[in-house]
Amino acid sequence: MTSTALARSAATGSLLGLALGDALGHPTEFSDVASILATYGPWREMELPRRALVTDDTQMTLALGRGLRTAMDRGVLAPQRMERPVREEFVDWYRSPDNNRAPGQTCLVACNLLKDESRAWQDASRIGSKGCGANMRVAPVGLVPGLSDEQRAGAAQLQAALTHGHPTALAASDLTAHAIRLLVRGADPTGLVGLLRSYAYENRSRYHERWLGDLWTRAQDPTPEHFIARGWDECMEILERLEAAVRTVSPETDPCLATGEGWIAEEALATGLLCFLLFPDEPVTALRRAACTSGDSDSIACLTGAFAGARLGAEAWPREWADRIEYGGELQTLGALWDA
Repeated sequence: MTSTALARSAATGSLLGLALGDALGHPTEFSDVASILATYGPWREMELPRRALVTDDTQMTLALGRGLRTAMDRGVLAPQRMERPVREEFVDWYRSPDNNRAPGQTCLVACNLLKDESRAWQDASRIGSKGCGANMRVAPVGLVPGLSDEQRAGAAQLQAALTHGHPTALAASDLTAHAIRLLVRGADPTGLVGLLRSYAYENRSRYHERWLGDLWTRAQDPTPEHFIARGWDECMEILERLEAAVRTVSPETDPCLATGEGWIAEEALATGLLCFLLFPDEPVTALRRAACTSGDSDSIACLTGAFAGARLGAEAWPREWADRIEYGGELQTLGALWDA
């Protein structure tokens, strides 16, 4: 695939990969690897379910994507312009009868509070939660073209903070969006973890007050810089583990043993990246490895798919898989908008 083709279809490839990973990992979530192998056979041969249904991971990704599209239709992406439509999309998701895919408790509680339009979003945010719901949906922020570094970081953290207010949730979401953007731009996978570690170090004490307002005051930190540094420090620690794992882990062992089970944001980022980096040129194999894990398999696999698709474009995925993924039409429409 040429670099031109990659650039043209990266958003579509990333969104399709995210949904395919979600659908592949959905049936294996909450199972250990031995049980998965006993039920589905060798992990390298796992097939997408005939009814390729996704979870709240894809549903909330689409909600964020729609909110971003609305915000940017109205002008330059800015905190107030983004907060309202994304908040409305999250509340619509919360109220939808299709919200029946075992969503996380943090998202449910926060979105219920966000229904009250008179409530500041910071008062709805769950300040103690760093669940992977913060960053399993952030891919659109990394795919939207034309954002400055400040806009991308601020938007990634704001969308996380609407539900998950823990500083590690904010930092992990920022890193996830940044990783996707780097891959869209053609970053070499072998140097990706180093680039992410440098980004984390550079941003360690930067609190995006314009985007987050006084969120930090809901925690027990003495300053906003202290608040956000806690999150970046946890992310830098997991990136060190990831860097070692990429060099030493056998593809045949459960990736969760090296970088965590993915229930929390920084582990979902690291384990999703590990599965991608074990097979940077074999996107379907990477998805299968991510789905055959002992942790939060659908969230790990959806992140793996988002990374692989951002690098390789829509052609990374088997056509017969892409043709039957739930929400496929909306995913491709949104991707085409950003690929144009």
